[in-house]
Amino acid sequence: MTLTVILAVVCIAVAAGVAVVLERRKADPPTQPRSYPTPRQLDRSDFDRPDAPWLVVAFSSATCETCERMVAKVRVLESSQVAIDEAEYTARPDLHERYGITGVPMVLVADADGVVLRAFVGSASATDLWAAVAEVRDPGSAPEPGLGGLDD
Repeated sequence: MTLTVILAVVCIAVAAGVAVVLERRKADPPTQPRSYPTPRQLDRSDFDRPDAPWLVVAFSSATCETCERMVAKVRVLESSQVAIDEAEYTARPDLHERYGITGVPMVLVADADGVVLRAFVGSASATDLWAAVAEVRDPGSAPEPGLGGLDD
């Protein structure tokens, strides 16, 4: 072999070795939470119609397109028995801080005592929201009774 070929082989071997060492030195990516934490209890006096048997609250942000769609889905759930409320971040930052809301949209379904029974973080279908509210109001009425259930 000629000297040029030998030098080329040596350079390739050194480059491959350096690449392997650099790849091994990469830090592992940080762990990511599987979901945002959701409040387990709400003070019903913080929201509209605290006397209603049920509350559906949408925590949102004006800069979030998904939030806008979720709030529209939540609004159709309002009835004499179900109060709905939107806690948009710039309008009500105190509620986001008080309840530790770190991700939006977040939709919570609470009973008359403010106990959160169902929660959705991110996008959910109108059907899923309706089914979750129906299930807490009348257990066994929804085809997926655990929908929006809280992880313990």
